[in-house]
Amino acid sequence: MTKPPRPRCFARCVGGSLRLSLLLIAGSAAGQTSAPADCGGDFASWLDAVRSEAQAAGIGPDSIAALDGLAPNASVLAHDRAQAVFTQDWLTFAGRMVNDYRLRVGREKLTAHADSFAAAERDTGVPGAVIAAFWGLETDYGAVQGDFDTLTALATLAHDCRRPALFRPQLQDALRLLDSGWLRRADLKGAWAGELGQVQLLPSDYLRFGTDGDGDGRVALKTSPADVIATAARYLSHLGWRAGEPWLAAVRVPAELPWAEADVYQRHPRAHWAALGVTAADGAALPADYLPAALLLPMGRTGPAFLAYPNFDVYLAWNQSLTYCTTAAYFATRLAGAPKIDPGRPEPGLDGAAMRELQAALAARGHDVGAIDGILGERTRAAVRAEQQQLGLPADAWPTPALLARLR
Repeated sequence: MTKPPRPRCFARCVGGSLRLSLLLIAGSAAGQTSAPADCGGDFASWLDAVRSEAQAAGIGPDSIAALDGLAPNASVLAHDRAQAVFTQDWLTFAGRMVNDYRLRVGREKLTAHADSFAAAERDTGVPGAVIAAFWGLETDYGAVQGDFDTLTALATLAHDCRRPALFRPQLQDALRLLDSGWLRRADLKGAWAGELGQVQLLPSDYLRFGTDGDGDGRVALKTSPADVIATAARYLSHLGWRAGEPWLAAVRVPAELPWAEADVYQRHPRAHWAALGVTAADGAALPADYLPAALLLPMGRTGPAFLAYPNFDVYLAWNQSLTYCTTAAYFATRLAGAPKIDPGRPEPGLDGAAMRELQAALAARGHDVGAIDGILGERTRAAVRAEQQQLGLPADAWPTPALLARLR
């Protein structure tokens, strides 16, 4: 989280890339084949099995030798267990992430690398502002890419028994990156969870989507802006980007609405929202067309409001945190020329301890909220909405102290 003018990447602050922070239990967004999930036990013996697996896969001996001397890193495991940043409300999080520094540098990057952004959009349909926003959020445009040894981090996480099926293939693919010649051993440094480069891709995604944007015969995601831009565009295209369509737009909502319809997974034609009195942020009428859109209220009916279009699904594929996705998409709209959003007057939310109390109360009432972790995730929002409907409250899925008091 940055405070102008000094750049600091978000990945450094929470100990891993934004894209991976809430995707860890789901695996890479790009998809990957299954791999041995053996974990735990004596680390040296476990590493011998990794060497044998790499040799059987045809990875060269010089690359396999990079495993020599590795040992588990307790700091990696500590970062894996602590991601409290996602307990922040959207205005707090977005206010810190979409700051003057990132906006200024993002616009400078769009100008300085205009040819690369234009080529990427021609090839994939992904606008430059969308790419630049991810670039800025993940590493402050390459300024801070992380200083964890990638092989150590991946070996630590693959040996740990929380998600070996995710991280063991990444360890093998990191060795393949060495074999490719794209990276040297000294280049394998990045975030705590093994992501590399200026948009923080896992090794498997680096190999699969890495694109030589500057034509020098290699994919240098740590140093080449042209390669970063082309690769990010290709990856976002793979996630389903629809060329020529919007992704997010700030709107103004009326005082009364069927609030239960305000759900990122519940889309209606834009004409439906127009008929209900939703307008553009400046009060202009929405186009009464059939473009599907979801009404997104990250802090309830009196806070900021957005229409999220099908391209917003790409953000949800990049990261499962709605707070992050909305921030990244909003950042891209700002880089594309949209004004700063009206924050509205949201009701106070809950801090981490109160959110955990709310989640426990909801779980006691039979709702599936997932982990009692103080994070307002999809299942907690759904449970809040259901309970609000039960209590006859506006079902905007925003948990407040008043709701918690009703549940006590």
